[in-house]
This record gives sequence, structure tokens and C-alpha cells, in this order.
Amino acid sequence: MSELIKPFTLAIPENEVDRLHNKLRDIRRPSQDVVPNAGKDYGFETQWAENLYNYWTNKFSWRKAEEHINSIPQYTTSIEGLSIHFAHQRSRNPNAIPILLVHGWPGPFYEFSEIIPLLSNPDDIKDQAFHCIAPSLPGFCFSSAPTRKGWTMKDTARIFHTLMLRLGYNQYCVQAGDWGQFVARELGANPAYAGACKVIHLNYFPGALPSELTDAELTEQEFACRARGIDWRTSHVGYAVLMRTRPHTVGWMLQDNPVGLLAFVGEKYEEAANPEVQTDQQWMDHILTTVCLYYFSSCIMTSTLPYFENVRHDEFAEYAMQEENLIKCPFGYTSCWFDTAPNSKRAAERTGNLVFYKERDETGHFACLENPEGIAEDVRDVVSAHWSRL
Repeated sequence: MSELIKPFTLAIPENEVDRLHNKLRDIRRPSQDVVPNAGKDYGFETQWAENLYNYWTNKFSWRKAEEHINSIPQYTTSIEGLSIHFAHQRSRNPNAIPILLVHGWPGPFYEFSEIIPLLSNPDDIKDQAFHCIAPSLPGFCFSSAPTRKGWTMKDTARIFHTLMLRLGYNQYCVQAGDWGQFVARELGANPAYAGACKVIHLNYFPGALPSELTDAELTEQEFACRARGIDWRTSHVGYAVLMRTRPHTVGWMLQDNPVGLLAFVGEKYEEAANPEVQTDQQWMDHILTTVCLYYFSSCIMTSTLPYFENVRHDEFAEYAMQEENLIKCPFGYTSCWFDTAPNSKRAAERTGNLVFYKERDETGHFACLENPEGIAEDVRDVVSAHWSRL
């Protein structure tokens, strides 16, 4: 292995774990709704937070979560003065295809922990295998934060491309969601990466139907997706406004506040995932593992930078449809109904070379955690069909 790449093992000191539990026990959390019978009208339901808090303090095991994270090999390397942390699971299959897995917010690299084993070493040897590389975005978890103002997802795309080349992958495909899809879009749109980024699969993307279409001209799915998108942008983006305007407030408020992180980070897993998974122990483990990663790495402040330095939510679709940002390589999109803003085939076609489209009604924003089998299937479908043709 190159001397530029160093092995990384997550090992949080025991005194830090004890300190976390002491803080949890010392918290005075809200004892009532903001108004009687608030339900979900004012945010997450109080009972959801109570259940998760009680599970965290009485049953959740950080050491078990840490062991699970370390089951996937991890490394760090320096690129453009940043220390970039990444998971790298090579397949046993010599014909495996390199795939760059790019997370967003609040899902860290851990978001791919369930899908990496399925992609890298599938049970069916006839299924396409992948060498999986899942880096932490700059400023997230164990990747250092940008050292200057104005760091955009285009900058992140450049350093992730460098990472793939450093690992010996001159050609690769990409899977991404949330902010990661902007990285994928840059890799698929910029001619500088045309010979390297060959196929893309997205489980989230911004795009819009032509404004002149009337309601009667929309399909039932298009109408429903538009309504969900409007609801999200109208009633659910308070967190985004705070992060894109007051990063220091977020950092000082939450960095050493585990219950605050549970509310701010954890609520996205409540409102943007299939409601049926909320009481599953595995899902609670996923939420708390993510919250712990934010807490132990002290990255909540710097994780706001994508919101601060890039386009706003109401500009996402326009950005994706600009000529310079159209994806030129083949790309596939899985529309997940419980996502923050599921989208349609006609909208996706306006943002690039769409060659694959599928709807998954059982899945939400965190698709690779919620439905790793389904997303792995979709990735294989689009990559297998278009990798060898280029």
C-alpha cells in the first residue's frame, strides 16, 4: 500500500465513552409538548425522542457499533492539505468495478455500512462485484475541514477523484444521495472527469418539471412528488436555514450536547425515512451510531459547510438543469417515496443522460441503510448495463 495511505481504526477512549453516558444521565430534557397534544405538528413527536433517549441510556452499545464500523477497512490520506478519511473494501472478485460512495448530511460514511458487504462480495457469484470506497466529506467525522472559505462540492469532487486515482482506480462509477449527489453530478458533468467517471447512480436528485405543465398534465406520481417537495421546502428546512446562515451557532449549541445532537441530527431519520422502521432496534442503532459519530468527532459545526458554501434548497433544481451541470455519462435514479423530495422520471431526464429509473415506495432518504438490498440491485442494474459499453 502507498505510504501516502495510512490505516485507520476507530477507537474512542473509554473515558470519553463514560463521559458521554454521564452527560446523558445529567440532562434535563423537556418534560412536555410545546402545546398539549402537539403530535408531529411542531416537529418530531416527544415520545419518539423519549424512546430513543431511553434506548441510548439503557441498551445501546457504542463498542458494538464501533466494532461494526471497524469491520470495513478504513484509511486516511492527505490531499490538497486535507486529511481525508475513507472506508475501502476491496472485493475478492478480480473483475470487480470500483465504486465511489458519497454521503451527504446528516448521513456520514457509516450510511454505506450495510450496502458495502452486498456490493463488494455478493452471495451470487454471477452478480457484479464492486471495490467500495466511501470517503468522509471534508469537515465530516474523521476528514479534516476545508481550510478556506468558499469550498464547494466541486472542490470535493476534485479531491475524491484524486483519491480514486491514488488508489489505482483510473475508471470508476459513483453512487450518491443528498449532498453527495452534487459531487457525483460534478464528476459526471465536468469534461475533466469524462474518461474516469463512467456511470452514476443516485438515490436523491434535484430537478423540476417544466413550469408550464398544468396539474392535469402531471401523472399521479409526478403530482404526489411535487406536493411532497413543496411540503418539505415549506415546513421542514428550518435546520438548513440555520446551517446555511449561523454555523457557529450550530457548533456552540450542539458540539458537546449529545441530546441536542439527538434532536438535531436524529430527527432527520424520523421524518425522512419509512415510518415503519422507527421502532426497529436496528434503526435505532443506526441513528445513535450516527449521533455518536458526530459527538465523538466534534464535527457538527464543520458539517454545516455544504449548506453555507453551496446553492440553497430552492436553487437545487435550477442548478441541476444548467448546461454545465448536466450529467453527460449514463446515470440512473431511484426515486424513494419517503425521501424529502422524491422525484419523477421526466424531471430526472432534464438533468442529464438518464438511462435507468425506478421507484421504491418502501424506502426513504437513507436508502442505503433502509433498503441496502434494493439499492444494491439498482446499482448493479445500471452499472452492469452501461459500464462495458463505454
